[in-house]
Amino acid sequence: MIRIDALDPEPPEGFQKKPTKKALKKLSKEIGKLSRILQAEGQRSLLVVLQGMDASGKDGVCREVFKYCSPAIVRSAAFKKPTPAELAHDFLWRVHPHVPAKGEIAVFIRSHYEDVLIQRVHRWIDEDRVDARFRAINAFERLLQEDNQTVILKFYLHLSYERQGEKLRERMEDPRKYWKHNPADWKERERWDDYMRCYEDVLNRSEIPWIVVPSNRRWYRNYFVAKKVLETLQQMQLRYPPLQQSQ
Repeated sequence: MIRIDALDPEPPEGFQKKPTKKALKKLSKEIGKLSRILQAEGQRSLLVVLQGMDASGKDGVCREVFKYCSPAIVRSAAFKKPTPAELAHDFLWRVHPHVPAKGEIAVFIRSHYEDVLIQRVHRWIDEDRVDARFRAINAFERLLQEDNQTVILKFYLHLSYERQGEKLRERMEDPRKYWKHNPADWKERERWDDYMRCYEDVLNRSEIPWIVVPSNRRWYRNYFVAKKVLETLQQMQLRYPPLQQSQ
């Protein structure tokens, strides 16, 4: 049983910013190399799911971890407020077109879990619908794994309440970050305890285990995710395909 209040959002002792950022660069370059083999092999794919509260750094993780990957291999999708057309379909309808094809990596910046998080926090759906959606999500992920050989990595970016406040204030004080400021983020922050309760349920009801990322320091957060992504690609034992001989 995962308890969010027992998780530490700070880096472990012994990690320092400068060497960790240097290590991140090496990890990201290796990810770039292996992504090209994944593309060439064309038999499997990787889906990276990033979930976390506002200002937890989902965009930053995507940018830094996959910095050396070709945009022909890595695609990202951000699932925000559903459009009227999306609301007229089942909740997974808008997600399926964005899953990775064989030879690709897809990064979900927010994901299909939004529909058992924000909708649940605001009580736009009842608990029976929540239960049904959890079953659908687990079945959906099984489908991707079993039918399309998609490896799924799910990261919860664990940010403290205090650190989120600091980062949201930066968006109001730093001209370079004005564009990120959204007054609605502060309204959602008022529901922090409700979000933590729902996130905790997500972490414990998923068939594929979540990886909890200490996210108070962006340099460690990015390093942590990059290390897990690289380890996963290495475990896939990717190989370039042999030369095809003409008949």
